[in-house]
Amino acid sequence: MTAEQPRDRRPLVALDIDGTIVDHDDRLTERVRGAVRAASEVAHVVIATGRSTDGTLEVLDRLDLLTGTAVVSNGAVTLRLDPSLPKGYEVAESVSFDPGPALAVVREHLPTALYGVETEQLDKVLTQAFPEGELSGRFRVASFEELSRTRALRVIVRSLDHSPEEFEEIVGRMGLNSVAYAVGWSAWLDIAPEGVSKASALESVRRRLGVEPEDTYAVGDGRNDIEMLRWAAHSAAMGNALDDDVRRAAVETIGPVTEDGLAVFLERALGLGDAAA
Repeated sequence: MTAEQPRDRRPLVALDIDGTIVDHDDRLTERVRGAVRAASEVAHVVIATGRSTDGTLEVLDRLDLLTGTAVVSNGAVTLRLDPSLPKGYEVAESVSFDPGPALAVVREHLPTALYGVETEQLDKVLTQAFPEGELSGRFRVASFEELSRTRALRVIVRSLDHSPEEFEEIVGRMGLNSVAYAVGWSAWLDIAPEGVSKASALESVRRRLGVEPEDTYAVGDGRNDIEMLRWAAHSAAMGNALDDDVRRAAVETIGPVTEDGLAVFLERALGLGDAAA
């Protein structure tokens, strides 16, 4: 906590989206929605997601979370939410990098994969369109060489030729250096600037808000949530988390997204009662 920032007695609650708030078919239950809304009345609820800005805003609208802070693109971008702004938000912080070296390494191992970069303008440049429903927002198609020269907030790699298990094994052999990366639940890879994660962005948010470290909560289900779960004093891995490392990173494991595990956790941890009752 900085000297000039008084302590904020409200906790900070960081929530992943996919597999935590919504299931992998993008379904949001009324109980989860109600619990998140109720939590926002007593805490700083910060959405922390691998989604880009456009995809995150869609969920924020469904949750009716129009003010506060959101961490997107796995920590590369922090948004200040304000409905009075022309777009409803502004970029509070962002971290970009030169994606060329990482792209060259990945392409050696995955020559047929789909590649994309999220740019400093918050749009996407892709080598070709991704499967329907996997990316939201603006994009244009360009050559791999142009992607390699584009300053990026993150790199996205998607293989249609490998199972998730095969894909993770290939990524493990790549020896990616000087970047942060996370393998998704499908054959999907996110690459971010070195040292950037949901946790690094959330720590900046925590300090700005004046929240004490012991008043931090986090819930997630994926490998890109591991640093965030370790960062929070009170953390929970969703019961649908497929990776044992995710479960080990959290203080506890709760019910899966299909059983409203997040709502049950928030109701108990924050004393909300059944928010959908």
